[in-house]
Amino acid sequence: MKLKRLLSVLDVCECTADPELDIRDISFDSRTTQPGDLFAAVCGYESDGHRFIGAAAERGAAVVLCQRKPEVEIPYILVADSRLALSRICCEFFDNPSRELTMIGVTGTNGKTTVTTLIKHMLEQCLHTKVGLIGTNANVIGDEVLHTEHTTPDAYELQKLLRRMVDAGCTHAVMEVSSHSLVLHRVEGIRFRVGIFTNLSQDHLDFHKTMEAYAAAKAQLFAQSDAGIVNADDDWAHVMLEHAKCPMHTYSAKRNDADLVAKDIRLSASGVRFVAMHGDAIARMRLGIPGMFSVYNALSVIACACALGISLDDCAAALDTAKPVKGRAEVLETDGDYAILIDYAVTPDAIDNILTTVREFAPARLVFLFGCGGDRDRGEDVRR
Repeated sequence: MKLKRLLSVLDVCECTADPELDIRDISFDSRTTQPGDLFAAVCGYESDGHRFIGAAAERGAAVVLCQRKPEVEIPYILVADSRLALSRICCEFFDNPSRELTMIGVTGTNGKTTVTTLIKHMLEQCLHTKVGLIGTNANVIGDEVLHTEHTTPDAYELQKLLRRMVDAGCTHAVMEVSSHSLVLHRVEGIRFRVGIFTNLSQDHLDFHKTMEAYAAAKAQLFAQSDAGIVNADDDWAHVMLEHAKCPMHTYSAKRNDADLVAKDIRLSASGVRFVAMHGDAIARMRLGIPGMFSVYNALSVIACACALGISLDDCAAALDTAKPVKGRAEVLETDGDYAILIDYAVTPDAIDNILTTVREFAPARLVFLFGCGGDRDRGEDVRR
């Protein structure tokens, strides 16, 4: 690709490189840079990419994208924010694949993996189409499962993955959108047809410092969405609604003034049942995952379906056939008179939710085994 095409999406302060230069690939790791690459020097939280410009030049980098002039002799593109610029050129380098997909983004402390997985299932069942999934458990293109290391991939890997989805025939992509990815511009250049907020509780305060900053980061999703969906029962819902720059829709299991309401809620060890009401439409819903949190996860999926013009009845049929998500309230078979349940509960609120759910159906002895890796948010523990 000609450098001039990448330059066309940037606010350039100064450029010493030939716009007709052919760019082989984009790199931001000097160890993997190859001849003909554009090397992006990004200021990270643990290291500064500008320190490795010399190493990238030695490996044959053709040009460097930076926010400080290089100390070595190499053509450069000077910008105010190299991280933001990197995201923009990655979109252009892969020919803006998100524009060829119906993008659905889900943010929130808890529930993202379950909600995105259920939305993928719902779209496949209701629209009979091929859907891509980007999330914590795995990245999925139709039925092909790919390894993942981050909730939201870095900008380069994200755009590369979206291009693979388009080339594989996907029409929709559902992705978990972490607060980090919003602050660090990983999803820059992506327009979401639907953005969804599940909930907010203590997490990632080692990065965001305060809950207010954490909430504001989540709310950024609605600045790049055509329609927004918010859990009206969450204490931070008002922040999402106040920051929104798109039409917003709400769901609730407690309030009658929400756009989508759950009534006649019934919880059991085998799952949840409730009546969904959206305007004049009413349908009975069943999801085979236990716990009150499953009602809220289901409401997120139903609200998304409504935003895409899918009927409540069709959505109900899809949820009824949905399988439990791996590692999320997952029950393992045993040979004894006991049950084992695995859940990815890493926040105080998530731990409360899963223990409350289990206790409702397990009056006998309950053994709770959990890990505590530490080294991040010191306030995020279960001692409370």
